[in-house]
Amino acid sequence: MPASETTPGLTVFFPAYNDSGTIASMVVGAVLAAGRLTRDFEVIVINDGSRDATPLILDELARVYPQVRIVHHQGNRGYGGALRSGFANATKEWIFYTDGDAQYDPWEMAVLWGRRTPGVDLVNGYKISRSDPFHRILIGRIYHNTVKLLFGLKVRDVDCDFRLMRRAIFDRVTLTKNSGVICLEMMTKIQNAGFTIAEAPVHHYHRAYGKSQFFNVPRIARTAVDVMKLWWELVVRRQPSPPSAAGGSGA
Repeated sequence: MPASETTPGLTVFFPAYNDSGTIASMVVGAVLAAGRLTRDFEVIVINDGSRDATPLILDELARVYPQVRIVHHQGNRGYGGALRSGFANATKEWIFYTDGDAQYDPWEMAVLWGRRTPGVDLVNGYKISRSDPFHRILIGRIYHNTVKLLFGLKVRDVDCDFRLMRRAIFDRVTLTKNSGVICLEMMTKIQNAGFTIAEAPVHHYHRAYGKSQFFNVPRIARTAVDVMKLWWELVVRRQPSPPSAAGGSGA
């Protein structure tokens, strides 16, 4: 369906790190898909210090497509650093992001766009079926169930990096993490701030190029430490104090 003049603006962005085998198809798909949703859109790619051909490919895409803008990080800032850069550079009313590794289909942003209503602040995708090796699926399920319990999250899929949200959310929510736990930080802070979250099913595909930066023992160990630090910061320290003996509330 052609986009109308009154449709709100949309920023699409991708964090990219050594994604030279997939990023071109993701960007072209995003340009075509976003153009069917609204006439007012931009596509931003955060090149997070890639050491392969990703920077050259992105600069050529920006030359060919006027809606495409590239933000180059001189060094790798981590997944959280790339997301924070994407949110900071977004200029439109709605922001959609997903990863540059092509495990999600940018055309399915239309599924999330269709759940956008006046009362919804964020549409969170959830994987219909995870297309990963068994050990990654197992670790992912353990992580998902653990953090839902620790942080009291109500969303089905905390780690589905396929999201559409109002840019105004970040007038009240400040993200600070540079690691992959930024997704957990973001969803916890958005839920705790009282924003309305809708959910929509999306497909998840096998990684066709490159390898995950997360699934190795040192990285998993660092993530576990980061999760516990975040839990202490957002859950333990933010819990209200019990009522005082005089019957008032604690500070």
